[in-house]
Amino acid sequence: MLDISPGDQTLSVSGDVGLLEIYAALPAGLYPPFPPVELPGGVGGLVSRGGFGQTFFFGAEVLGVTFRAPSGRVVRAGGRTVKNVQGYDLTRPFVGSFGALGEALEITLRLRPGLFSRHVSAPGSLTDFPDLSARFAWEVDGQLHLMHFGHGRQVDRAVDILPGATEITEPVDLTPHFPGGVGVGAGGLVKDRRFGWVDGGAVPPVPELFARVAASL
Repeated sequence: MLDISPGDQTLSVSGDVGLLEIYAALPAGLYPPFPPVELPGGVGGLVSRGGFGQTFFFGAEVLGVTFRAPSGRVVRAGGRTVKNVQGYDLTRPFVGSFGALGEALEITLRLRPGLFSRHVSAPGSLTDFPDLSARFAWEVDGQLHLMHFGHGRQVDRAVDILPGATEITEPVDLTPHFPGGVGVGAGGLVKDRRFGWVDGGAVPPVPELFARVAASL
């Protein structure tokens, strides 16, 4: 862990820090842009994959990233402030690049405030709920998970759409589903709005223009 700034509502961490380590270290009432689950690769792997379970634009929550490009060059993009645009910003391209631009060394995330939070689960599928107000939604082996934080009534409205849901009060470790690393593909037991997540580390193909950018770093 590098630095938490409750006043600025930002968090700077090294890329290998675990997701649940961040939850454990944050002060009450502040939340990172990912649900309370553990996944392989820490926060660096999460940002490289473009997040997990979010129903919002994840890229806006990553304020800065320092990464080692395939050439070995260390690149610093973005920073701690929300409005930080100087020259070419590689932060957004890095988010969801699946390692094409390199390995995350340090990441600055935006934190969001919330008075309450709930995480619930029930049998179901994401396809059964095309419109969700919960901030996070994902599916594991036929169980639909919703997690939201904010004001009490807002939280209840977001998660009470699941009939007969069970309250989840402990963090969830999803790493046993990915002994070979987190990849993208069909047939996996873990899904969110973006991808089916499978064991083995397979990544989407890189567009030619993006590959040229990576080669230039």
